[in-house]
Amino acid sequence: MRKLLLASAVSAAFSMPLTVSAQTAPAAPPPASDKPAETPPISIWGMDFTGYVDVGYTGLSGRGAFNTTPNGPGVTVGGPNRVFDYKRNSLDLHQVGLTLASQPKEGLGGLVNVTLGTDADVIAAYATGPSNGNGCNLATGQANTGGCKKTGYDITQAFVQYATGPATIIGGKYVTLAGAEVINSTGNTNFSRSILFGFAIPFTHTGLRASYAASDTLTLIGGVNNGWDDLKDTNSAKTVELGVSFTPAKEVSLAVQGYFGRERVGGLVNTGPEGTRNLIDAVATFNATDKLTFILNYDYGTQANATAVTANGADNAKWQGLAGYANYQINDQWRVSLRGEYFDDRDGYRTAVAQKWKEATLTVGYTPIKNLELRGEIRGDRSNVPAFIDSNSVTASNNQRSVGLQAIYKF
Repeated sequence: MRKLLLASAVSAAFSMPLTVSAQTAPAAPPPASDKPAETPPISIWGMDFTGYVDVGYTGLSGRGAFNTTPNGPGVTVGGPNRVFDYKRNSLDLHQVGLTLASQPKEGLGGLVNVTLGTDADVIAAYATGPSNGNGCNLATGQANTGGCKKTGYDITQAFVQYATGPATIIGGKYVTLAGAEVINSTGNTNFSRSILFGFAIPFTHTGLRASYAASDTLTLIGGVNNGWDDLKDTNSAKTVELGVSFTPAKEVSLAVQGYFGRERVGGLVNTGPEGTRNLIDAVATFNATDKLTFILNYDYGTQANATAVTANGADNAKWQGLAGYANYQINDQWRVSLRGEYFDDRDGYRTAVAQKWKEATLTVGYTPIKNLELRGEIRGDRSNVPAFIDSNSVTASNNQRSVGLQAIYKF
């Protein structure tokens, strides 16, 4: 799902050993770092305990689902066309994120991060659902077809780590290096997640990851894992993870990462054909001033042997997308974030619709007290085909509009 271009303050986490962030193993771009709280953490048994609560309301003009037959008579309901906020006119407890961590700069440590709420079922990895051994990941191209039982909780990260000098190794389950946005709600500047976050990249991996801080400005990362969103591997092949982060100055950072390996073309299932899946992700961040930050995220991905699951019968499916952010901190209480993006799912492998999809989002954040942020958001989505099912579930449109309200409390 990507070609390479640029990278984010994901590189901020890249430029140090993997002992940062309770919710992302690359930290997200500032001000979208993936640290759960600014307040001093609570200490439990000598470990840091942090958390947050995310409640939000989404008002969608459509049903929130894809029309998988945009060129045919009638409509066919596909998967959700949003990541977490896919319910029409719904107030949800999206996330309660809890993290217990001990990550010393030298020696043995570890981290456990649990996500509760409606978002947990979306990000659940394969082989964690209690009803049939499959996760509930809703992203098309990764979706579990076994009708998994939703539980409302997910062990998003659980790993041990060993740090010595410039090197850090972690083993277990951890979040992806890819992307400018993260699972942790406090690590993003918008309420709704981007197209790229939901449809271009994985959420988590299970395996081993090593980072090496070659200098104050350069960090190298390499690893091997079970694949995309797999706790239990769906085949015998492994996926290689490579990353590099470069921060030549405090104003500029660049992170590039790639994933290469064989995956089931049908997604989170353990049967069916396999093919090589490649992903290149790049995030660039430019801190123009202390208040103004620009971020650019580019993704390019391919999936081989995908004929049976592409919308147009393409054997070598390709997708790519570009997202840009402008974040401005007006004062201590008010901020504004503008996001625009373009996603080309030309073969319909990731969304089940062969389409070119654009969106623009404006989010205003207000912090009345230190640990509480209130967000208001408007968003417009447009496709080159009637990809969005209308609220009547009978017709489809090439556009969708939404408003969002969110409250995040950090502790």
